[in-house]
Amino acid sequence: MLFSQLASYLGKLEKTRSRNEITEILADLFTHAKADEIGKLSYLLQGRVVPLYEAVEFGIADKFIIRAIALAYNVSSEDVMREFKKLGDLGYAAQSLHNGVSKGLRVVDVYEALYCIATVSGQGSQEKKIGLLSNLLMKLDKESACYVVRIPIDKLRLGFSETTILDALSWMLVGDKTLRSTLEDAYNVRPDIGYISETVKREGIEGLRHVRARVGSPVLSQLSQRLPNADDMIKKMGEVAVEPKYDGVRVELHFKRGSWVRTFSRNLENTTEMFPELTNVGNELRADDVILDGEAVGLDPKTGKTISFQETTTRKRKHNIAEASKSVPLKFFVFDILYKNGKDLLSVPLSERRKILEHTVVPGVLLAISPQIVTSEANVVRSYHDKQLKAGLEGAMVKKWNSPYEPGRRGYSWVKFKEEEGKTGKLTDTIDAVVMGYYLGEGKRTGFGIGALLVGVKKADAYVTVTKIGTGVSDELWKALRTKLHAINTREQPKEYQDVNKVFLPDVWVSPRVVVELAGDDLTKSPSHGAGYAVRFPRLVRIRTDKRPDQVTTVVELTEMFTNQKSHTKK
Repeated sequence: MLFSQLASYLGKLEKTRSRNEITEILADLFTHAKADEIGKLSYLLQGRVVPLYEAVEFGIADKFIIRAIALAYNVSSEDVMREFKKLGDLGYAAQSLHNGVSKGLRVVDVYEALYCIATVSGQGSQEKKIGLLSNLLMKLDKESACYVVRIPIDKLRLGFSETTILDALSWMLVGDKTLRSTLEDAYNVRPDIGYISETVKREGIEGLRHVRARVGSPVLSQLSQRLPNADDMIKKMGEVAVEPKYDGVRVELHFKRGSWVRTFSRNLENTTEMFPELTNVGNELRADDVILDGEAVGLDPKTGKTISFQETTTRKRKHNIAEASKSVPLKFFVFDILYKNGKDLLSVPLSERRKILEHTVVPGVLLAISPQIVTSEANVVRSYHDKQLKAGLEGAMVKKWNSPYEPGRRGYSWVKFKEEEGKTGKLTDTIDAVVMGYYLGEGKRTGFGIGALLVGVKKADAYVTVTKIGTGVSDELWKALRTKLHAINTREQPKEYQDVNKVFLPDVWVSPRVVVELAGDDLTKSPSHGAGYAVRFPRLVRIRTDKRPDQVTTVVELTEMFTNQKSHTKK
């Protein structure tokens, strides 16, 4: 397939907001793609050249893209900047200034060139990237150049995620979305959209039956559901394991003895560099290769007590990691094992996985096995939960004792038991929401350039509004948010944002990148918000740097929270 053909499809995708139309366009694209192309296509559609979990980024700022365009079309950087300001998009600027001759490059040719750009490193790498990109642009037609320019700066603006690609693969195979669940199950175990796409293209849906957990490739974290009280938990789950709920960073640890150790976050980010101390983790493991699920919790080096999530996440900085590891030492509380010595353990009941875990982890300086009790009594669950709160933790995790590990699923096998009063108000939990836009400040916030946020939750593959937030934010955080959001602002309402009432239109739209956690007194039904609910007296708890936008609270979950809230009020 020629890249110009792909560019034509990208043009169609950019112009439509209909989810079904997008799915059908993608399905047609995949139908015409060859088996050695479809995986690469799937990466490029997400503005990448590798799976999310591989630490390969383009690392090119707008100013370098401007230089590459100028070099490709023999114009000045000022000319490019002038077009950029006029059109508001570097892709359109490249298209406007294009004076090259198309060489009829194939999709695989462009992919290889972009992969080379992303992986160039070392001294003078930025200049090499500029040269490689300008050389590529000179060989492309106008429309292709537009989209190629957008890929390294993550601004394809197509408005869909991997889940829509899974829908499209189902549509390619059977003409509807009925295979979506099977595709998603495989993706949750092997979250590599290129691998999934190529497998079904070559082998059909049957090819996914052999997908298993694999050391080095993260498994999507199992997620938890909400229930209002311990009585409902026991009624729905029966015999349960109850563990402390730590306020730390979710870590999936992959270990291969004699080779390497890697870690991944719940949003598939490769976080290995964040934890240099894990180089010696093999001393605390009885395994040749293993995948563990756990929580990294910061410790106060003087008292040895656990510290807050915000303090723990200072370890995410890119520089001075060695110093940070001394000032914020970590303990890794392991609560599950997904794979050991060549065996996938996902379908093994928790009761058996716990035995394997206890035989595998040797508690030491780095690792600890999360404590646990097993019970069928609601009063025991409640007592254990209260004990964790008194110890300064978030509460308890309640897990069905004989359940399998369900990657990426938010079912009733795992349930959060958090404090129901206090910071979360009458809600049974806090809400994770994506920032959709912001409003210019008034009063003293005028100087910040921001005074309130418009946030939304997930509805299918789109985002809908649920509240505005103007409280619970310090002056310092407002300034930090303004800087973070200004970098991702966009002139137009992103395609992913639907059913936005005109009374909530923000002064500035932003791309769906930043996730925040918010609390409130309760939920009320709302005809004005796209979610159908509004949060009363919302307040910002924190920015969730450990979550992707597609992991925010859903409208379905809000409905359950609303139902639980009414149940809690009656009691």
